Parts: sequence; structure tokens; C-alpha cells
Amino acid sequence: MTNVTDPYAAAPTLMKQWTAMSMAVQNSLEASLIELVKIRASILNGCANCINMHTTEARAKGETEQRIYLLAAWHEAPCYTDRERAALAWTDALTTLSQGHTQKAAKDALEAHFTPEEQVNLTLMINVINGWNRIAVGFDLWYEMPAAKAA
Repeated sequence: MTNVTDPYAAAPTLMKQWTAMSMAVQNSLEASLIELVKIRASILNGCANCINMHTTEARAKGETEQRIYLLAAWHEAPCYTDRERAALAWTDALTTLSQGHTQKAAKDALEAHFTPEEQVNLTLMINVINGWNRIAVGFDLWYEMPAAKAA
């Protein structure tokens, strides 16, 4: 078994600040959109912990199974609004920056559906979930969600 570092025990002050910032950003846009973004980025990053956590949270907030499952192929799925599509395209563009800078078209769609403040809030949310993915994957974390455990 691998030795797992608990980031909250190792760096409690910074982790509390990181969590507080995460919560502030999370509450800056509609909950359903935030959960879709978290799940999509986590899929792209291969973060099982965060996929498990955010699909459970999305279900608890009323998200449908269909929309959760189709996030892996959202480009072809007709069940997302134009605003959600713009957010998902922005999530893809920023999460996959290392694969090439393809954010121009995504930025155009973003500007059509989000105010400048919302654009910044969404960008911060994407940065936050990418950070959490890296913490969870990097430290081999797994937090079992009570709702997932019950199911």
C-alpha cells in the first residue's frame, strides 16, 4: 500500500485558505453549471476521486443521470443549454492548454453567454477544480461520498 499524504494535516493553513477560496468561487455561478464544469474537468484529468465526489453532489442537487453520463461526449449530446455548452467548451480549452492553445472559439462562445464577471468566475472555478484534481491525483486521495456509499 502506498503512503498517502493528507494535505490538510501537512499544510493546514494553506489548505483551509484553498478550501475557502474554492467555496467562494463555487458560489459565484449557478450550482448546476458548477457541477457540470467540475465533472467535465475531472473527466479530462482522469481524477476518479473528483468524478466520484462531483457526480454524487450533482445528483444530490437534482442533476439527471443522462446529463452526468453524457459529459464525456457533451459535444454530441443535445441535452445541454447554449450557456452550459459555452462553459464546457471553456473548461475543455483551459483544462487541455498543454495540448495546444485552442481557446479562441471557446472564448467567443463564452462572451456570448457570460458577463465579464461571470467569465472570470467561471475561469477561477476551472482553475480551482483543476487544482483539486492535481491534489487528489498527486496524493492518491480517495474520499468516499456518503450518498455514493449508500447507493
